Amino acid sequence: MKLKLFSQYRKWTKKLYQRSSLVMIGTILIFLIVGMLTTIHPAYRISSSVIHQWTKEIDSSAFLYLFAMENRVFKEAYPEESQPVEMIPLLFQMATKIKPDDPRSLLGRELPGFPIYNSQIIVAGEGTDYTTLPIESSPPMDVLEKEHQAKVDEEEPELPEPKEEEDRLTTEGRDVVFIYSTHNRESFLPHLPEAKSPDEAFHPEVNITLVNQRLAKSLESYGIGAIADKTDIYKKLLKNGWNYSQSYQASRTVVSSVIENNSDLQFVFDLHRDAQPRDITTRSINGKDYARLMFIIGRENPNYEENLELATTLNERLNEKFPGISRGVEAKGGPGNNGVYNQDLSSNAILIEFGGVENRLNELYRTADALAEVFSEYYWQAQKVNATEGDE
Repeated sequence: MKLKLFSQYRKWTKKLYQRSSLVMIGTILIFLIVGMLTTIHPAYRISSSVIHQWTKEIDSSAFLYLFAMENRVFKEAYPEESQPVEMIPLLFQMATKIKPDDPRSLLGRELPGFPIYNSQIIVAGEGTDYTTLPIESSPPMDVLEKEHQAKVDEEEPELPEPKEEEDRLTTEGRDVVFIYSTHNRESFLPHLPEAKSPDEAFHPEVNITLVNQRLAKSLESYGIGAIADKTDIYKKLLKNGWNYSQSYQASRTVVSSVIENNSDLQFVFDLHRDAQPRDITTRSINGKDYARLMFIIGRENPNYEENLELATTLNERLNEKFPGISRGVEAKGGPGNNGVYNQDLSSNAILIEFGGVENRLNELYRTADALAEVFSEYYWQAQKVNATEGDE
């Protein structure tokens, strides 16, 4: 009897030790895995796109509200103007990724092409809403290869008069602004007699890069050194066997190389041409027609806040001096959008929709001069502030 009880006791203790060992080994493994995940270099961390998408779409104040439910200290940091979070809509949003107060989150899955509206209007200029946001032309590659006849039969407006030499500020031969165009063959219907639609408005020479050159010249008249890039991104696409949607990948190598080889560069502008019609992209100021601007910032890059600040500042200053010339600031990201636009390469990088497919070059040049004037004031004021802080 005693032998039998002892045998059963040994079996029980053996199972207990085995289970305890498994629990201990499991606990150690959990600590090791957690330690690895929290200390490993960010570039190599394991991440979940689903969890990332969930948390990205939820207002940050909701997390603060949840923390406050456990610790009242967080409640003091909750914005006074914000309403308490309703848990049912929040849980519904997390489970379905549908925002109860935003029908786009539902319709975007059902309607073809609707993801282009998956953006946020940060600053709405005159006439700007979700129906008038910039539209990118996406031509088939054969359109880009087709040689349209181009016609430029208008005089180029005179460049701004530089100040007297003794009062003129300059960057002393340093190029501080880089101007390029990812979609460099985007052109304008008034200068392409054979083209009938926005998707046909492309040309290897008469295109948005002419505006780049004008903006660079105008900046230089204000003493700011600028580089207007002449790279044909379309040719890079052909060379690499890429399609048009990979244009930002092609232009990225250009921007990276220029930044790496020019330590003086401080600002990077990517100029595009909108496909919206003339009534949306044109503004009459003091009896002259100007092409309107729209600033685009990618939401999904580490320089988002800095780039957004630059765009909103320029937007405000432009509209103060040239009422209505800027259509506002749009932040883009999420499914169906790039969300980066190479703006992770600089903390002063912005994409500018410059006029539209029905604008003429002289209207675009006037706007380039207006942007150069406003930007030069912003730049030299910033340089003065930096110099003052340096003296202190």
